[in-house]
Amino acid sequence: MKLFVGIDVSSQDLKVCIMDAGGDTLQAFTVLNNYHGACHLRDQILAHADRIKPSEIHIGLESTSVYSWHPAMFLHGDKLLSERHTKVFTINPKLISKFKEAYVDLDKNDRIDAWIIADRLRFGRLPMTVVAQEQYIALQRLTRMRFHLVHNLTREKQYFLQHLFYKCSAFSAEVESSAFGHAITELLLEKYSLDEVSSMDVADLADYLKDKGRNRFPDPEGVARCIQKAARASYRLSKVVEDSIDIILGTSIEAIRSTQKQIKELDKAIERIIAGLPGENVLKTIPGIGPIYSAGIIAEIGDIHRFDDQAALAKYAGLTWRKNQSGKFEAEETSRIKSGNRFLRYYLVEAANLVKNRDAEFGEYYRKKYNEVTKHQHKRALVLTARKLVRLVDVLLRNDQVYTPRRKVTNA
Repeated sequence: MKLFVGIDVSSQDLKVCIMDAGGDTLQAFTVLNNYHGACHLRDQILAHADRIKPSEIHIGLESTSVYSWHPAMFLHGDKLLSERHTKVFTINPKLISKFKEAYVDLDKNDRIDAWIIADRLRFGRLPMTVVAQEQYIALQRLTRMRFHLVHNLTREKQYFLQHLFYKCSAFSAEVESSAFGHAITELLLEKYSLDEVSSMDVADLADYLKDKGRNRFPDPEGVARCIQKAARASYRLSKVVEDSIDIILGTSIEAIRSTQKQIKELDKAIERIIAGLPGENVLKTIPGIGPIYSAGIIAEIGDIHRFDDQAALAKYAGLTWRKNQSGKFEAEETSRIKSGNRFLRYYLVEAANLVKNRDAEFGEYYRKKYNEVTKHQHKRALVLTARKLVRLVDVLLRNDQVYTPRRKVTNA
């Protein structure tokens, strides 16, 4: 016999339904969503456990932003509950919503939602087991913050380019690609006008670029000529408009630099935490997967033994496809499931994009899938390659072994 506890979480309180294996409600009550409320909840669960002597206690909470994290971690880490073989499940709200549709004409309120969660636990076959361990949670917070900053940096660079077009409308793709380098940002920050840039001696501008760029330009004179060509071909702005654009560009550049500095600090913190976790060096043996993607994948997976097999891991990442079959008919086009961990899916797909260029087996698989269809070729092939990568990640982490390529890349 098992004991099931469904909890509907909000920022203020926890609606609780305790249910037995037969589906009968043993108790329904509300506690505050804080430490004292969680302690009272634990005591009530223990009281029922002492009375009916269940073989296991299953506690389920919807994964609702940050509000469910503290009670889930508290219940998962409590020693008294752990002694009674307690498992804490964090459940996708979509799963609960779909399960609730089976009960027609059911009222919508928080107490009903807690009852639905408890009943869903009773049916079993949950795609996720217990919450992740604290080390993985700490790493996950850092990697997700880095994910957030990287996307902010991309948006800021795009915003910068939009306003750079006002100042220098003829900037080519070649110049734009280096527009975020130290030298060109310094050039813009010093508020040179386009006429001043155009009239500068090429050698002097090249020396300026070498000095500000710290000799990182392979061909400073070529870059200087490219900049001057773009400056001469660009539209001229009135003084008042140009001054406002200069302020915007300067502000945007400072935001870019600040974000880049923050990302570097996060990278240092990520390196410190991942150094003590299993699988730290395993994934980095896969060609193309560096420390950042390795940390992101490990942070989202947590302990690999939470998953029964690679198929369960793929489903958690949202890299599985629904079958569409009836009788002898089977659809050739099937849609990928919309649920899953979007962060893990992002890291796996981005990693697969690099691995396919550095590993012969993955490169061959990508090209094979690319040539199978005539539309969405790259997107389809890349996602399928990421699904193949899931199998490799699962094997390496589960066996704690390094990757040995089956074949070497040969130069054509």
